[in-house]
Amino acid sequence: MPGLAIVGAQWGDEGKGKVTDLVAERADVVVRFQGGNNAGHTIVRDGAVFKLHLIPSGILHPGRICAIGNGVVIDPRVLTEELDGLRRRGVDTGGLRISANAHLIMPYHLMLDHAGEARLGKLEIGTTRRGIGPCYADKAERLGIRVQDLLDEKILKQKIYAALEPKRQSLRPYAKDPSSTCTP
Repeated sequence: MPGLAIVGAQWGDEGKGKVTDLVAERADVVVRFQGGNNAGHTIVRDGAVFKLHLIPSGILHPGRICAIGNGVVIDPRVLTEELDGLRRRGVDTGGLRISANAHLIMPYHLMLDHAGEARLGKLEIGTTRRGIGPCYADKAERLGIRVQDLLDEKILKQKIYAALEPKRQSLRPYAKDPSSTCTP
C-alpha cells in the first residue's frame, strides 16, 4: 500500500497543513504522527475558516480515517474544544482515531512549562507555555500519562503520583498560590 509523508524542515510554518489538506482528498487515512497543539493548520473550505491544532486536516474530507498517532502529545482540553467546534459546524468526526499510546499533556505540564521559563528570566527560550516540552520529557523518562491510562482509574492515579513525585519542588509555588493558574 503506497503512502505519502509530509514532513517539515523548518519551525512548522512551511505549509504542511495546506499540503496535507490538498492530498487528503485522495487519501483513505490521514495521520498526525508527532507534535502538540503549539501551532496549527488553518484551512479555508468554501469560504469557511477552520483552525485545527491536534486533529488532522483530513477530518474535513468526509469518509476519511483521521488518526492521532502515539508521537503526538495531546492536551485533552484542547482536543475536546476542537472536537466540539467541528461538530457545531456540522463536521463528521466519526472517522477520528486516537492512539492509546499517545501521551497526555497534564495540567502540571503547563505549570512546569511556565515555571521553567520564569526560572530562565531574560534567557527564556520562548516556549508556547502549553506544556508540550515537559510532556515529551515525561514520555522520554517513561513517566508520561497515556490515553489508555484514562481507562483504569487505579493505574491513572498511580501513574500521576509517580510522574508528580520528582516534580514536587518545581510545583511547590503553585500549591502556595491557587491563583497561579497556567492557562495559555
